[in-house]
Amino acid sequence: MKLILRLLAGILLGILIGSFAPDIIVRFLITLKVILGSLIGFLIPFIILFFIASGISGLGKASGRLAGTAVGLAYGSTIVAGILAFFVGIIAVPLLTTTAEPVAEEVILSPLFDLHIEPMMGVITALATAFLLGIGIAHSGGRTLKAFVDEGKRIIELTITHVILPILPFYIGCIFAELAAEETVFATLRVFISVLGVVIVTHWVWLLIQYMVAGTIAKKSPFALLKNMLPAYFTAIGTMSSAATIPVTLRCAKKNGIRENIADFGIPLCAAIHLSGSMITIVLCALAVMSLNLNMDLPGLTQMLPAILLLGLIMIAAPGVPGGAIMAALGVLTSVLGFSEAAIGLMIALYMAQDSFGTATNVTGDGAINVVLDKAAK
Repeated sequence: MKLILRLLAGILLGILIGSFAPDIIVRFLITLKVILGSLIGFLIPFIILFFIASGISGLGKASGRLAGTAVGLAYGSTIVAGILAFFVGIIAVPLLTTTAEPVAEEVILSPLFDLHIEPMMGVITALATAFLLGIGIAHSGGRTLKAFVDEGKRIIELTITHVILPILPFYIGCIFAELAAEETVFATLRVFISVLGVVIVTHWVWLLIQYMVAGTIAKKSPFALLKNMLPAYFTAIGTMSSAATIPVTLRCAKKNGIRENIADFGIPLCAAIHLSGSMITIVLCALAVMSLNLNMDLPGLTQMLPAILLLGLIMIAAPGVPGGAIMAALGVLTSVLGFSEAAIGLMIALYMAQDSFGTATNVTGDGAINVVLDKAAK
């Protein structure tokens, strides 16, 4: 919650500076935005490589068939949630956004200088390498490489926690200073508020769908199952972390009649790989940013589906820190959807504004996945 307040403060300060400060100060902030955006881009391949390799290699110790069922259910749920969000988006986004008027050339401010940190590898290369290492370690049991990817993940988590998250308010503030200088900031904020409302309502609809399916399969009342998971939902809103909410999620899952050995296995696993709420947020926000910031035509399902499938893979084992899913998803947004640094900044701001609700949807959905898993294990 403190991070959200700092982001809001950064947005407000950026608007004030962009509206009233001299051009030289705004140009300095734009330069800072370019440097910070370049740093985030540099970290993206490492996030993908170490998170996915560590997550997949950790599955080697799990029960094979049961783990495969859990992973399949979690991935399928995440992908279907993304497709649902796409159809909601192509209906709602055109109603919420209007094509931006071109900014007058004399209003456009350039950075004082360009400084780009080139990534060490491309996003797809990092993804392929992660699967190669993760699957190889899981089958060979290699302790040295396992320790390497786990330690690499830990280093990137520390970098996100102690470097990226503290600078995010400054980064977002710089972006909104530029928008204010270009006189497009208030239209952007209006769309932000509307899109966040659509995102949260879509979360609730998706949870209802998940529990209706789970209740039908397990022959239990979906509303009773969902009611028992509410403590986990509200806890996740406060913690903004699926991992930190695991003890409460376990207690709620067992209250739904899930056997203890299934819950003890399935809930922690789903906390790392089931991100349907995050997927809904990213897809809807991406469509809004494409319409608002990039002035692009909204993609069709055949164009968006590859991005959704990749997002489902890349967000596997996203770090247990606020904003982990969006940090892991930046590679897809840049490489597949062509997002610029400014668009990435808007995505981060939009995502972080609702991160607690996305996490709560992830956590509550884990309960539905484990209801089905418990029925399958019988």
